[in-house]
Amino acid sequence: MSFLILYKYYFWISCVIILLNMSACKNKAEPPVHQPTAYELTIPFGFPTILNIPDDNPFTVEGIRLGRYLFYDGRLSGRTHPDSLMSCSSCHIQANNFEAGIDHPVFAGGFVHGLNGQQTHHVVLPLVNLVWNRSGYGWNGFLYPQNDKPDYRNLEDFVRLAVIAEDEMAGDTTRVKELFQEIEGYPELFFNAFGSNTITFLNIQRAIAQFIRTFVSANSRFDSFLRGELQLTQSELNGYVLFTTEEGADCFHCHGGGGNPLFTTHLFYNNGKDTLFSDPFDRFAVTGDPMHKGAYKAPTLRNVALSGPYMHDGRFATLDDVINYYSHDVKLSPQIDPLMHHVLKGGVQLTPQEKADLKAFILSLQDNEFLNNPEFSHPGKMPDE
Repeated sequence: MSFLILYKYYFWISCVIILLNMSACKNKAEPPVHQPTAYELTIPFGFPTILNIPDDNPFTVEGIRLGRYLFYDGRLSGRTHPDSLMSCSSCHIQANNFEAGIDHPVFAGGFVHGLNGQQTHHVVLPLVNLVWNRSGYGWNGFLYPQNDKPDYRNLEDFVRLAVIAEDEMAGDTTRVKELFQEIEGYPELFFNAFGSNTITFLNIQRAIAQFIRTFVSANSRFDSFLRGELQLTQSELNGYVLFTTEEGADCFHCHGGGGNPLFTTHLFYNNGKDTLFSDPFDRFAVTGDPMHKGAYKAPTLRNVALSGPYMHDGRFATLDDVINYYSHDVKLSPQIDPLMHHVLKGGVQLTPQEKADLKAFILSLQDNEFLNNPEFSHPGKMPDE
């Protein structure tokens, strides 16, 4: 009888030990799944509620943090030599509305060139409020969802193209991901953001795109005016009326205003700069529609005073040059956009006082908080420092 009791005792002890071992093996084989912290973008007063955030790349606190490091890391070119460092921030400077700017210490006149010296086709566009852009990227909108071109879809793909383009970083995606895999601190950042220590270029572009989508500018003097926090000057108010009326400066059709706080439609227009068109990178190059020759994206006017030089080819150095052009030098061609209502008289023919008022209003769109926001600036110490 005692033998049977002893046998049962050892039998149950053995079962418990086996179960404990099985549980330990299971825990060892299946490490805990990391869940990144969801980030909710605050939509400013009066702004659209529909955002362009791909389903496969939602906002996370960890993804944005990683993207900030990568945006400012010169090794994104896949190189480590001091003469071969180039990052997104090399051309997109926060103080210049995330453009190169006309006073760039390296790139003269707003045009940038890649590590091999090749110049970009057009001047840099600002990285501002792109979370609301759904009509394509680049001056001609070449990058937008296309069924026959799955690699040209969204901001994530623009990051990849910036790395591999000959007139930008001229890098190699395999070399880039292998380099960052070896940099102390980055594998942990990638795990926190995407749940894997193995760095892929897909996750590199996802992280940078998340960071760029947080670049929201919505706190200019004009925004404060709309919120009832301050009164614009009489000159600014006069300029606003000019901006939003066809009888005035007639700016609002292409650049929004009033009910469009983005100050761009994100659409493409031939605005009468030329009569002959030979640029192989205009909107026509994307659509094949002959009426799109000489057409380019209307960029946002937020912080535009810091976005010179102006137009796709940087032909105008100052805002005064631009206002004078729209007032007196618009050129008629078969391709000119129908919204250029004053082309038959060469422009809107603003008086000197009207030009001053229009400029005053445009300057009221400058958002100093955005231009100095520490959340968008260089993170300081990089992961391996």
